[in-house]
Amino acid sequence: MSKRVTLSSSFSKIVATALTFATIATPFTNVKAEETSAPAAIDLQILETTDLHDNIMAYDYYKDTPVLDYGYTKTATLINKARQESENSLLFDAGDTIQGNPMADYVAKVKGLSDTEVHPMIKAMNIQKYDVATFGNHEFNYGLDYAKKVTGKAEFPYINANIYNAKTGENEFTPYVILDKTFKDANGNAQKVKVGVIGFAPPQIMDWDKDNLTGKVTAKDMVKTAQEFIPKVKAAGADIVVALVHSGCDVATAGLENAENAVYDLSKVEGINAILFGHKHTNFPGAAEFNGKEGIDNTIGTINGVPAVEAGFWGNNLGVMKLTLTPDENGKYTKVEAKGSQLRPVYDATNKKSLADEDPAIVNAVKEYHEGTLAYVRGKIGMTSAPMYSYFARVQDDPTIQIVNNAQTWFAKDFIAKNLPEYKDVPVLSAAAPFKSGRGGANDYTSIQTGELSIKSANDLYLFPNTLKAVELTGAQVKDWLEMSAGQFKQIDPASSTAQELVDNTFPGYNYDVIDGVTYQVDVTKPAKYKANGDVLNANASRIVNLEFNGQPIKEDQKFIIVTNNYRASGGGNFPGLKGGKAKVVIDTIEENRTVLMNYIEKQGVVNPSADKNWMIAPIAGNPEVTFKSATDAKNVLSDSAHITYKGEASELGVTWGLYAYNTNLTVDQVSDLSKTISGKTIANATVTVKAGDKTVGTGTADAKGAFSIKIAPQKAGTTLVITATAGATTTSVNAVVVKKATDTTAPAKPVVNPVYNKSTVVTGTTEKYAYITIKVGNKEIATGRANSKGAFAVKISAQRTGTVLSVTAKDGLGNTSAATNVVVKDGTPPAAPIITQTITHGTTVITGKGEKGSTVTVKVGSKVIATGKVTTQGTFKVKIPKQKRGVTLLISLTDAAKNQSVVVKKVVK
Repeated sequence: MSKRVTLSSSFSKIVATALTFATIATPFTNVKAEETSAPAAIDLQILETTDLHDNIMAYDYYKDTPVLDYGYTKTATLINKARQESENSLLFDAGDTIQGNPMADYVAKVKGLSDTEVHPMIKAMNIQKYDVATFGNHEFNYGLDYAKKVTGKAEFPYINANIYNAKTGENEFTPYVILDKTFKDANGNAQKVKVGVIGFAPPQIMDWDKDNLTGKVTAKDMVKTAQEFIPKVKAAGADIVVALVHSGCDVATAGLENAENAVYDLSKVEGINAILFGHKHTNFPGAAEFNGKEGIDNTIGTINGVPAVEAGFWGNNLGVMKLTLTPDENGKYTKVEAKGSQLRPVYDATNKKSLADEDPAIVNAVKEYHEGTLAYVRGKIGMTSAPMYSYFARVQDDPTIQIVNNAQTWFAKDFIAKNLPEYKDVPVLSAAAPFKSGRGGANDYTSIQTGELSIKSANDLYLFPNTLKAVELTGAQVKDWLEMSAGQFKQIDPASSTAQELVDNTFPGYNYDVIDGVTYQVDVTKPAKYKANGDVLNANASRIVNLEFNGQPIKEDQKFIIVTNNYRASGGGNFPGLKGGKAKVVIDTIEENRTVLMNYIEKQGVVNPSADKNWMIAPIAGNPEVTFKSATDAKNVLSDSAHITYKGEASELGVTWGLYAYNTNLTVDQVSDLSKTISGKTIANATVTVKAGDKTVGTGTADAKGAFSIKIAPQKAGTTLVITATAGATTTSVNAVVVKKATDTTAPAKPVVNPVYNKSTVVTGTTEKYAYITIKVGNKEIATGRANSKGAFAVKISAQRTGTVLSVTAKDGLGNTSAATNVVVKDGTPPAAPIITQTITHGTTVITGKGEKGSTVTVKVGSKVIATGKVTTQGTFKVKIPKQKRGVTLLISLTDAAKNQSVVVKKVVK
């Protein structure tokens, strides 16, 4: 089949040539002309995929394991089956195909694509013979040229109507095509139908991929573009028009210009007969968010009467739309009746059963890329001394966010020290969000165990190929940033006796930023200040309380540098102070945040990602029951989160979740068998009692902010402590605070280091097996390495000057660091050979000569030393010797203070 055509001149000029677009679209027509007869109704089936994100294989590269609940190899099987059910089928994709998982990164960033090579995702789609596809926002994450290169190998048209060339003002891509199709009608007769297909992408691509797109393209409002182009599509001969829209359906943003999620308004554009959409990774029909919304039939699958479908994400569903086409008075099939849309999943979560096998043709086609990706993601980069999981990232401070913020802060502080001295006294904060917090289903969480970290771990922690940026903001803007994030929480009624949902799951997890470097609490009993789209909801609302930097309240005009990514710095998420990319960017790099994370882990050798608990939900008097959903596996790690309890399973759209309750007015930090205090947060000024069984082991009072720290005697591992907080008439107890066995805190012994000389380029020695070795001169790190399984190490260094003191430490896999072994670099250069300035005869009793100042002169006959002396500060020497017989050979050498010996000079007595 022919390749996609990119417009090289204005589309209006093309129309002006009086050619119909049906002629222009001929390269994509793949049906033979057939005789037609009196038209009868046509049952048409439209199949949709969307947001595949390069998930070709049914494989989780982050966990390095096969999966059952997604993967295009399984979706393809459903496509094949659906086509067997209907003679009249079309297959479309609504965007976001080539980015989103480690294989995509491997192909784009590691392996690369030759000019003749076909991207594996496009290979798979070519095998399935798509009719048309459109661009999503993530198509541009690797750059405009890459998007064109990849989609240029598609054997079907890639279209978009609302992205324009920045220089010419013309459409950057083919805006629409008309497919000349022949379908079988109800009588079995062939009927020709011209199917117009038009594509749209959110105009926010200009913010989200600002670095990749600025100066190259512009993007216009999707609805206005549709109002302009749909009449052109109809005028060009289309009987029906299908819109491929990479945009969500959000009733709340109806009427908003340049809306990101504009499907609701697009459904009102006259002439659009069907909408296939994506972007928000949800299911339509079916998702609860569409229930009760005006104009939306969440059962049949129509929006304002227009048939519509959104097929989830990652190939977890195939969207199937059933239409009946009937001819008008002119015999054209312009009348469209919705017969229902449905999603066909690849997995039955309720019965835990696969509903589709993998298509072997696609498995074989991408085998090389799958195996290359596996080899890539398994590369080791370091170790972690604590586990990392994101199960509770939306309700408490979390290690998967902490490690990203640690890495970003590390990079920014070093960058400022080297490049921005004018900012050396401005506090550096860091913002990061939980990318894997259930958006992709009940298994879409990070879970990394203590031990080795690999490239797949870094990909798991940081999903997107964002680049690191840092912006300058005021204290007031930092607070507003956090107020926007706090919009993810539903408002909690302290007086309610029924369970209340804590997290609004329609709020994207990737927009829940945690800002590290400050401390704060979120008061969820107050209304949110901002809507999820960034609009002001309650101008006077304030959920962020006790916002402090270094223990002091933040001042509104105080300056801060906040490290983030290009998406947020360019206005992604419409955060106040950042919306429209208006914030002052002070660090503008092309370094990927994920690369920064990997470099940080490699530099540290062993990382401790434990959350520093810089934020929490503010305690609520009355202790109402609040719940949230997470993975069922999260119940296995509750010992680290005593204030969270497992309630049971909850099912939604066939997906099984774990339901959890969050104790809202008493949180307790983890306790080990070495702990001599127990701390946490509760109601201000509450009385706190700690019991082990019936025995009270500690009491205390919370301060004005609700913080408490109570002395206790160390308790045995496995002991259950019950903590009770009493504030007036309110009493709260937290059960199952189990004392844990303390992590090994014993540092390795000081490493044994062999002598180092001024010409040495390797430092050798022994230490604890597998320990990480760090060598410093003063405070400057000059080299790192690792001991082998026997504890031996050999670390490369650059040669150091004599007298330099090297500090050598060893760090074990849990981050415990030894005391330093200090080694003074010795002189390893031997003196030059002595110069004898006289003839030695049988009567000589004094040998004179020249040599290195301060060195010792040694005169031997055979192995016997017959005389020694010193070289003066002038570099001369005189050594008395006994008279020797003629023919005796004298061996004369110099030895310096470091015991380095010169070449021996031989003199025969005359």
